[in-house]
Amino acid sequence: MTALLSLSGVTAFYGAIQALKGVELNVNPGEIVTLIGANGAGKSTLMMTICGNPRARDGRIVYDGADITRVPTHEIMRQGIAQSPEGRRIFPRMSVYENLLMGAHGRDGGEAAETMEQVFALFPRLKERTAQRGGTLSGGEQQMLAIGRALMSRPRLLLLDEPSLGLAPLVVRQIFGAIRDLNRSTGLTVLLVEQNAFQALRLAHRGYVLVNGAITMAGAAADLLARPEIRAAYLEGGH
Repeated sequence: MTALLSLSGVTAFYGAIQALKGVELNVNPGEIVTLIGANGAGKSTLMMTICGNPRARDGRIVYDGADITRVPTHEIMRQGIAQSPEGRRIFPRMSVYENLLMGAHGRDGGEAAETMEQVFALFPRLKERTAQRGGTLSGGEQQMLAIGRALMSRPRLLLLDEPSLGLAPLVVRQIFGAIRDLNRSTGLTVLLVEQNAFQALRLAHRGYVLVNGAITMAGAAADLLARPEIRAAYLEGGH
């Protein structure tokens, strides 16, 4: 199977500090792939590098058969990639409806309305709060809105950066359940960066472990979940 997204020998720097060290990673069509690692391992940097900011210094990033390593960020987004960034970054003064419309760039009114109804089916709480300002939503609702906004562009690849950050366990289960349902019903491909290794590996088909900017382990998610070194490093002391 040809990968939808492929990173080969990718390095990235912030000034003189090397954040990614020869990363090799593949995401196949229809997969949920998770990238786990400690805080500061370079997970969010990898997501941002895929989107072109920071730019990869070495290596290649290939999406849907095309080299996007040097493609401007706005062009990458137009090719069917959407990102729900760490920290949500919704528009707090805009309503839920307006926030969702911001994600529907390039879609006509009918198509945007249809996609919005699909988002509401996935996250019914958002439909109840259509006219409410984004900044007045709970943390879980803001995360749902950030994911919903990303889905409004009808992406082929969804980049999810720390969707569980700061959320109660019940809300985390709801959001991860929605991602699983979406993947199963539409075949949406997902690359998930997550500190909650237990939830991420339960959700994903495959996983990669990132340590200090380098991939140290990769395999089927169930196999990684069962490995003693993974359990000791990321899962001990509760889920």
